[in-house]
Formats: sequence, C-alpha cells, structure tokens
Amino acid sequence: MIMRDREDGLRNSIPIPNMKMTKLMILGTLLGATAFAGAQDKPKRGEGRPVPPEVLEKFDADKDGKLNKEERDAARAAREKEFDKDGDGKLNDEEKKAMREDGRKKMLARFDKDGDGKLSDEEKKAMPARPDGPKGGKKGDKPAGE
Repeated sequence: MIMRDREDGLRNSIPIPNMKMTKLMILGTLLGATAFAGAQDKPKRGEGRPVPPEVLEKFDADKDGKLNKEERDAARAAREKEFDKDGDGKLNDEEKKAMREDGRKKMLARFDKDGDGKLSDEEKKAMPARPDGPKGGKKGDKPAGE
C-alpha cells in the first residue's frame, strides 16, 4: 500500500491501496460471489429427477408425491434385491450389467412411442433431462459403446 504525503512533508495515516491490490480484491470478491451463487444452483443428489409413476405408487409411503431419502433407499434396495441373484446383498459386475440392461429396456418401453426399438430425436426430447447431464460426459455425449 502507498501512503500519501501531506503538504507538511509528513505521511498521512490513511493508506491508499495501489491499483494492483484493488484489482486483486475485486477479482477475489467476484470469484467468491460466483462460486457461492453456483453452489446454490446444484440440486441435491437424487433431486430433480422425475420418479416413474409405478415406483412412486409403490414406495411413496407418506403419499406426498415425491420420494424422501428413506423411500428412495427402500426403492433402491428393492431394485437391487431383484437383481442380486446370489443373495449376498451386493451386486457383482454381472448383476449390475443385468440391472442396467433392464433399466434401458424399461426406458425404451416408456419413451419409444413408435416402437422401432430406438429413441428418435423427438422421443429423446420428451424424456425428462437429468439435472447433471448424461452420466459420464457433457450434455449430448453418448456413453461409450452406443
């Protein structure tokens, strides 16, 4: 910081910040405000995604039209139990693959209106968007192998 000289030759006790310091303070304030604002926009994990009506009907115990943490956990546990063929309480790679394939089939059955076995651009637009974009990449990217 630079101190201003008074007319009598003595230094003023009020420091005057130099331009570099002022720019750094403004930049820090803007970055902090941007980070804070961005953090508020992110939905909590599991929020924002629509729940299929059949899952909501089966697991929405308090009938409020959405799944709370306990209800989501119960739905997830029931789904995993359906694919846990060896009954060890965990899904191995083969069981996870079977669960993903079943999810794809259900999604296709739900949104493939023309029944051609694949989703057209129009059918994809009708699907609810994930709040964080497609898993594993930027919005619009297809997962590997598709």
